[in-house]
Amino acid sequence: MNMHEQTNHLAFVFPGQGSQSLGMLKDLAASHVEINHTFERASDALGKDLWAIVTNGPEETLNQTQNTQPIMLAAGFAVWEVWCKHSAIRPKWMAGHSLGEYTALVCSGALTFEDGIKLVAVRGQLMQDAVPLGIGSMAAILGLEDQQIVDICAQAAEHEVVSAVNFNAPGQVVIAGNLTAVERAIIAAKDAGAKRAILLPVSVPSHCELMKSAAEKLDTYLLNTVIAEPKMTVIHNADIASHHSPEQIRIALTQQLYKPVRWVESIKLLNEQGVTCFVECGPGKVLIGLNKRIAKDAEHFSIYNSETLIEVLEQFND
Repeated sequence: MNMHEQTNHLAFVFPGQGSQSLGMLKDLAASHVEINHTFERASDALGKDLWAIVTNGPEETLNQTQNTQPIMLAAGFAVWEVWCKHSAIRPKWMAGHSLGEYTALVCSGALTFEDGIKLVAVRGQLMQDAVPLGIGSMAAILGLEDQQIVDICAQAAEHEVVSAVNFNAPGQVVIAGNLTAVERAIIAAKDAGAKRAILLPVSVPSHCELMKSAAEKLDTYLLNTVIAEPKMTVIHNADIASHHSPEQIRIALTQQLYKPVRWVESIKLLNEQGVTCFVECGPGKVLIGLNKRIAKDAEHFSIYNSETLIEVLEQFND
């Protein structure tokens, strides 16, 4: 085996907002210096102690999007660093759910870690500033077909914004927009037979038209960020494509802010390209749950603590 062997049938995927929890990665941090070291670098880049927020909270501070985004990027990258120290195996493919796409780009070498951390902190702040608190919302709709939800949103909008923004798994779609329009869509979804239709505890309506102004400002910021060609093939949320040129990556990241996260299509594409093993790299187990429902014939793992790290290392380091 060469020093770093890229494996065609392996994809690493990185979680986004919603996977954060107080005390996450504590177990890994106790035995792997990379965790604390990565968080120190992230904290230095932003001038605030991110690990203290993860460890001590309060939860409201952890869940503020301008904090959550750099914290989740640091967490995903820290786990990746631990993996790279203990295994020579590298995935040929990477993808990330929403914010996780930035983690994938950092881990693939397209963005430096410090630039990535600053970038998502700015992204979080721009998103928060774009829609005042209480104006926007997101909701999860379970048990309807994608097209039904798209149609329900079109009818519920009534001159406001509401649209399907995360196609997460078959029968699981998230909608976002103006709170009142989202509430109308929830009622319509329940009337149409949805198993569940519930408001999500988020402060920002991501991936819908209300993020257009934030996307324009993010684009300006991205113009001054150095982007390199990624070493792995990163599948982007907005267009289900991989890009090599910095310009195309910048466009994909700008569009991602106000266009849907097409996760089902991303995982299906990877599966069709020969990926038979998906590893979720970072806190939580959200993506493994989704991915098992999309690529049923593949193997699925998460790395979020010492036990799961050992399990995946044993799988590949035979």
